[in-house]
Amino acid sequence: MLTRLIALLIASFLLSAAHSSAETSKRILFLGDSLTAGYGIEPSQAYPALIADRIESLGLDYTVTPSGLSGETSAGGLRRANWVLQKPVSILVIALGANDGLRGIDLSDTKKNLQGIIDLARKKYPGVKIVLAGMQMPPNLGPDYTAEFRKLYPDLAEENDVELIPFLLEGVAGNPNLNIADGIHPNPEGHQIVAETVWHTLEPLLE
Repeated sequence: MLTRLIALLIASFLLSAAHSSAETSKRILFLGDSLTAGYGIEPSQAYPALIADRIESLGLDYTVTPSGLSGETSAGGLRRANWVLQKPVSILVIALGANDGLRGIDLSDTKKNLQGIIDLARKKYPGVKIVLAGMQMPPNLGPDYTAEFRKLYPDLAEENDVELIPFLLEGVAGNPNLNIADGIHPNPEGHQIVAETVWHTLEPLLE
């Protein structure tokens, strides 16, 4: 009986320790669209999952929460930001705006929405580190719109003193070998490159 009691106490202690560790680990939140959701592939092959795998392999005390929604615009991201930011966040990666560009949305609205997400995150968690993932539009949308879209992200990053990934799909966009049949969304090999691009900016922020 005593042996069984000791075993139960040990099991209870281990369970409590694991629960405590999960609660105290720092959280990285990826707020994005279909690129973050891993459209057309398994979620485990998408870049947030690959980042999570690397963090785990390095034994870093972070958990990764991917919050990607296919078709999401910056306005949609702002609407659900309060919900996904209910739990404390140490690092927020914002990967939104591509669908705004593809729909020709006024970029002043896009900028305002992204600014709203940054402001909300900092209001809720003043110490949060923020990474803004830049996007680019194809030239068929017109040179003025394309140039304005490209400039939006570095301007926001500088104005808010946040980290910038200049182009989330660097080395992947336009390469048929790295995208699924639609030519827009990365395939598993493409997501591996995206993960490396994100990691280059994210790694220095990890404590």
